Amino acid sequence: MASNPLCKPWEHAISRRQWLGASAAATGALVVGDLISPAMAAKLAANDKQVLFIWIDGGMSQYESWDPKPGTQFGGPYRQIATSLPGLNISELMPRTAQVAKHLSVVRSMCTQDNSHSAGVPRIQRGDPKNRGVTYPFFGSAVAKLLGPGPSGLPPYVSIKPGSGGFFYQDAGFLGPKYGALAFGDGQPPENLLRPAAISEEDDLARNSLRATLNKRYAGKHRQDNADAHAAVFDMAAALMKRQDLFNAARLSSQDVLRYGSHEFGRHMLLARNMLEAGVRFVKVTSYGWDTHGDNFLGHQSLMPRFDQAYAAIIEDLHQRGLLDRVLVIAMSEFGRTPRINGHVGRDHWPEAWSLALAGCGIKRGAIIGKTNDLGTFVDGEPLDIGHMFHTWFAALGIDSKSVEYDNHGQPLPIAHDGCHVVTDLLA
Repeated sequence: MASNPLCKPWEHAISRRQWLGASAAATGALVVGDLISPAMAAKLAANDKQVLFIWIDGGMSQYESWDPKPGTQFGGPYRQIATSLPGLNISELMPRTAQVAKHLSVVRSMCTQDNSHSAGVPRIQRGDPKNRGVTYPFFGSAVAKLLGPGPSGLPPYVSIKPGSGGFFYQDAGFLGPKYGALAFGDGQPPENLLRPAAISEEDDLARNSLRATLNKRYAGKHRQDNADAHAAVFDMAAALMKRQDLFNAARLSSQDVLRYGSHEFGRHMLLARNMLEAGVRFVKVTSYGWDTHGDNFLGHQSLMPRFDQAYAAIIEDLHQRGLLDRVLVIAMSEFGRTPRINGHVGRDHWPEAWSLALAGCGIKRGAIIGKTNDLGTFVDGEPLDIGHMFHTWFAALGIDSKSVEYDNHGQPLPIAHDGCHVVTDLLA
């Protein structure tokens, strides 16, 4: 498989994986798998860093958000406004974000390859690894595997989304279903989370003891991955039963509800804040409806204020509560939207030049990385692919993506595209 031309390989003569394979005994290469180095396991387990991954499904327009081009051929009707970060102007649709921009870094030089949702969504969330012979994990599953659940005991990877919930084992790829996402549909807890009153605590403990015994017997004759996932789901449920207060809307202050917004995205972001405070390792919040092929400007006029309100509120809260130093906040889509405005007054898919925003642990505050040309049509300078972001995110979380590898049943695999590199200008 040819390497991505947008990525810059560290070595051309010999790949990193080949070098590690030849010298693992001498260098003590750290493999994340069943035989993970005890020293690395202890180090990663002690890592208290967390992630808030805000997934803007469908494609937020960079013109109407992070990279406005007012008064140009493709700029659209909205103005740009100054922010609390000198040198950063953003769309007037984001006045609250403008106030907290001093805590952010913005990347304006994303250039990816897939212009369809079916290809772009999984590719972006998996980091487009160079070896595509296996199904790589989404970033949330990768963090769940590498850093574990942390001392809270709560599920390491949760997803808050509109619609139905459930357990999305597919996110985990070759890591196995144990590292999938526990999704809270409409921000609600799983059904039947409460123990029926007819079952005593003693009976419940006895049942779970029997379940564990039978699961161990099952694991001896079947795939270990499936048995581990089955046990993990029950452990997640037990931990959540002790924290039902997280889903109790009555305990939310009216001031918080007003700040975040009573709309769906605001409610979900407020739940995400509570999940992070409770110690959940990775929280993903999804916002749908951004595929604005028609009425792009009216669509963003409706969507952006909701995003702006809740996004600014959580950045402000994480900062004031001292959590921003340990929570990596990522806000992004699978691509941007076209410069050209189509016949339906919409913008189509545009992976060639788009933006994302970062904040929090390990990230430099106030960096503006890359730029587009005057019309916003293409990146002016070095483009960055999603592989660069994965290396950078891992580095921000204290994970060296050059020395830590996955163990896929004896097959060493890089945790990020080994033709890409860390964007050092983004790191604190």
